[in-house]
Amino acid sequence: MQTKIGRSSCTSILVGKNATIDQSVIIGRNEDAKTAWPKHLAFNKHRIIENNHFKSKDNKFEMDLPSEVFSYSSTPEWTDKYGVFEEDGINEYHVAMSATESAYANDRVQSFDPFDTEKGILEEAMVSVVLPYIKSAKEGVRRLGAIVEKYGAAEADGILFADQNEAWYLEIGSGHHWVSQRIPDDSYAVVANQLAIQEIDFSDPDNFLYSKGIQEFVYSHHLWPENKAFNFREIFGTHDDSDLAYNTPRVWIGQKLLTASVVQDPESFNLPFIRKPDHPISIQDAQRVLSDHYNNTPYDLTNPKNKNQATYRPITVATTQESHLLQLNGENMVHWLAMGVAAQSVYIPFYPQGTKVPTMFKYGKETYSANSAYWIFKLTSVLVDRSWSKYATYLSSTQKQTNLALNKIRTKYDNLIAQDADKEIELVNKANKELADTAIKNFQKLNAQLITMQTADSPLRFKMDPNL
Repeated sequence: MQTKIGRSSCTSILVGKNATIDQSVIIGRNEDAKTAWPKHLAFNKHRIIENNHFKSKDNKFEMDLPSEVFSYSSTPEWTDKYGVFEEDGINEYHVAMSATESAYANDRVQSFDPFDTEKGILEEAMVSVVLPYIKSAKEGVRRLGAIVEKYGAAEADGILFADQNEAWYLEIGSGHHWVSQRIPDDSYAVVANQLAIQEIDFSDPDNFLYSKGIQEFVYSHHLWPENKAFNFREIFGTHDDSDLAYNTPRVWIGQKLLTASVVQDPESFNLPFIRKPDHPISIQDAQRVLSDHYNNTPYDLTNPKNKNQATYRPITVATTQESHLLQLNGENMVHWLAMGVAAQSVYIPFYPQGTKVPTMFKYGKETYSANSAYWIFKLTSVLVDRSWSKYATYLSSTQKQTNLALNKIRTKYDNLIAQDADKEIELVNKANKELADTAIKNFQKLNAQLITMQTADSPLRFKMDPNL
């Protein structure tokens, strides 16, 4: 079996409640690793575990945990051989977390505060040791921040937190130093693989949190002048030529989709971390961002002219394992999950408080199997990729049909739950099964259609003259 590669290619979005159509707080991310590396869905129960202790299978990081473990949804790997990688979810206190957005940190900073790769926390552990133990987004920031300060971090990462009222973004800039910024209620952020947070106001704890001693560390090592505003991105982040093809264009296209009124350069190092949208953002707008491949621009990789010569790395790529959006609106919680490549899949609005995982979302290994939700959607990608121009219309039609059906199902069960709260879990489990079954059946039907059509695409075709 091939060793799993580390993640370094993800794109995230965070949206404040007054920037959305319905006052929802939204956070989400594409999880990228390999072209064939399945994810599962999990609903983890509320438990009491005496002597609760976490030990990483990836490195030597370990720590004691609280005995009470809150229930939460997650998307673990198909195998825990290389770590848990639960990655994202919503807990029973309506707190959402998505970890992690691997970022690039400045080498000169690392030389003063080296990453402790022997025992520092890695992304594979972050959700597991934080999400089941927090009751608010801000509490999540503080808990993870304290862990980084005590144990160190083996990577420079960005982690998303949200509750019904606010969204926070935390970035780890070096082995033991981090900052976090609250996303303004009327704004959003799109983040690629660069440290993104800019000026820190150390006198504003309502909107900024940070590691102890970070200012002293920076000034004592002459990483930034004391008479200038403390700019985390400039101090700890990278500004390499590779960023101009790999990172900044993804932020540019995300901001272009949501704030088209502002003209910007895709190769600019000065794209702001925080932006206000031109119009209220819907969940479909957020899905559109995470599904983008520079659609309708000269950089679109589905254009035959760009085959094998991409100018910029797109948001949605073949290595995407899953794409998720975690939506919180009052008591309503939605764990939107698209297995595989977001642009070629569909976002299913799961209830995170479920206790029974739909069958096909529990299965799937590294090799294709027909009983796995991941592989059903991945098969669609492979078939459409044979000729995007020829088969994309069939995909688009199925996506639209499925989205309508899923929204109707979700609305139906929202109403049923509101009418009979005593049967919430029973109804939630029934809803999650119906949602999963509907999406899978529609894509299985699409796959059968595409396979049948592609039997005529063989290079071994021979057309005989009917007069012979």
